[in-house]
Amino acid sequence: MTTLGFVGLGHMGGNMAARFLAAGHTVYGESRDRRDAQDLVHEGLGWRDTPRELAESADVLFTSLPDDDVLESVASGPDGILAGLTEPKIWVDMSTVSPHASRELAKRVQARGAAMLDAPVSGSVPQVQAGTLTIMVGGDEQAYARVEPLLRELGTPTRIGENGQGLVLKLAINISLAVQMLAFAEGLVLAERSGIDPKLAVDVMTGSPIGSPMLKARADLVLELPDEAWFDVSLMQKDVALALDTGRELHVPLPSAAAADSVLTIARAFGYERRDIAALFQVLAHLTGDSVRPPA
Repeated sequence: MTTLGFVGLGHMGGNMAARFLAAGHTVYGESRDRRDAQDLVHEGLGWRDTPRELAESADVLFTSLPDDDVLESVASGPDGILAGLTEPKIWVDMSTVSPHASRELAKRVQARGAAMLDAPVSGSVPQVQAGTLTIMVGGDEQAYARVEPLLRELGTPTRIGENGQGLVLKLAINISLAVQMLAFAEGLVLAERSGIDPKLAVDVMTGSPIGSPMLKARADLVLELPDEAWFDVSLMQKDVALALDTGRELHVPLPSAAAADSVLTIARAFGYERRDIAALFQVLAHLTGDSVRPPA
């Protein structure tokens, strides 16, 4: 059975590694804080001290990291992933990062005889745990064919095209994710201000034609924010900013993304950067002058 490696064992990467362990795969892991991996180690995860050691140990390496800078930091240097990659290893990066940065990194991987795929996902922790992620893959077709059965253990993968194109489609999806959440929050504040019971409004709105799977999943979170975010405001704004950058490169106007970016900036100013994006309802309520309990 293929030996797997994971760099980044946070909410997403850690749950992905757990699914592979449960399926009987040999899985190695590395993270900046070993405490993140203690439960996985007890479940059979093999620990490696550096990304290089992990790349040397695994046939297929997965990364799930927050941004371009972290990706570059684990890729480069004497203890980085690139130093441990050899033919015919495959690196599957499931982070949401800049398409340009990913394409440049893929060239460096190819120069070492290995292959790199960008494979960002649509979905949060519940979808990882259920194995129902939507996975958009960019990169070499033969490398994709080799890892496609593995990706099917996490959800539904689709090869979108060449390196970077999986990421472009992920950013396109996340524009809608941000804008849907903002529009839903706007409508709910409007309804509440008119005297409509907010729980009733949420139930009717999510049961109407606007009730997308994302909004239905977050319905309970809107009125009672979870302590642990599924997808926090800071990461959402990072993805919207990447979409706006990509739009500028391609000369594509993204007006709704720009509007969402403005409100996400306000949300961060109010202290919601680590709270779930469902917090946009409370942010807009603040702007109306309502007395809404600020984030902890």
